[in-house]
Amino acid sequence: MKKTLLETIHETAQGLHKVGIMDIQTMKEFDALCLPEVKELSPAQIKAIRVKAKLSQPVFAEYINASPSTVKKWETGEKHPTGPALKLLNLIASKGLDILCA
Repeated sequence: MKKTLLETIHETAQGLHKVGIMDIQTMKEFDALCLPEVKELSPAQIKAIRVKAKLSQPVFAEYINASPSTVKKWETGEKHPTGPALKLLNLIASKGLDILCA
C-alpha cells in the first residue's frame, strides 16, 4: 500500500514524539494537518450515503442525531449540512456507517 507524503511525515513525527524529541504541541499541529478534508456534499451524494447504508430517512436521521425533516431537506437541496453534521457525513461517506457503531 502506498502512503502519501503527509502520512509518511506524520508517522515520522509520531516516532519523534514517542522518543521525546518532539513536544506534544508540535505533535498536535501535525495531527491537525492530517485531518481529512471536509467536502461539500450535493443532495444526490447525501442520498447515496443513506441508500448505500440501506436506511430510511428517519432511521438514518437517528444514526446521525438529526431530524428526519433535516435529512429530507438535505436530500432535496432545501438545506445544506454544515459544521459537525457535514464532517460526520464525510466520515460516513469515506468509512461507512459502521464507524458510528464501533
